[in-house]
Amino acid sequence: MSEIWGSLLGLKQYVITRLEQSGLEVHEEGMDRFIQPGWVNRVWNSKDYRRAHLDIVDARKTKGLWMMHLCIFPEISNDGPIFGFDVIAGKNKMTGAFHDFSVSTNSKHHMIDHFIQVSKQLDWKRERELPEWAKAIFNEEMIAAGNVKEEAEINQLMYVVKENLSYYLDNIGKYQGNSNDELGAIAQNRYAHYQKQNPHTPRTMAALGLDEEDVKVFIEKCLFPEVEVPKPFDPTPILLDLV
Repeated sequence: MSEIWGSLLGLKQYVITRLEQSGLEVHEEGMDRFIQPGWVNRVWNSKDYRRAHLDIVDARKTKGLWMMHLCIFPEISNDGPIFGFDVIAGKNKMTGAFHDFSVSTNSKHHMIDHFIQVSKQLDWKRERELPEWAKAIFNEEMIAAGNVKEEAEINQLMYVVKENLSYYLDNIGKYQGNSNDELGAIAQNRYAHYQKQNPHTPRTMAALGLDEEDVKVFIEKCLFPEVEVPKPFDPTPILLDLV
């Protein structure tokens, strides 16, 4: 087994362990359609976060590729950031690795400051120019690296993702109630909307053998499902005509 794939399989197990410790795995309607040999789709939620989705495609034998997507949304009443990590790797290098604490309703959030300080320590990372859809939702200090293949770089990236995941899960619940539900839902739906503009997602899924309709359904309903926006509270009392 290659060093890169070994590191990523270790990360996979770490992520599953931490999510099982922090939340409860749930069954989402329609997800069974996308749970297949070599394709993992699991979802958790907890009192501290609304949805954590782990999506892994293990196509090492057929395509020489291994991919992972992890996205965690806080409750809509929480002004904390959205956790995101994506990686695609061949046997000898990670062609792309992306990690961010993305803004929900508070761009100055303490957890984002923490992420920025950690990100700045990765002085080896080779920055990738982000497309417009990504600039709309990711912070400027996000980790967006390509061609990661040196042992020291791999180890450091794995360490940072693990530490940030633990930090996120241990702290996100502290900020419940800091956001208006309506604004929180709108912000999370905005994030989902722009993520769906990523042209690489449907191309990759099609290359793995999914038909066009399955790709559309998975991206819209399973990868980045949107939430219903609560109606704003109307303090005007309801007057009943009892006559």
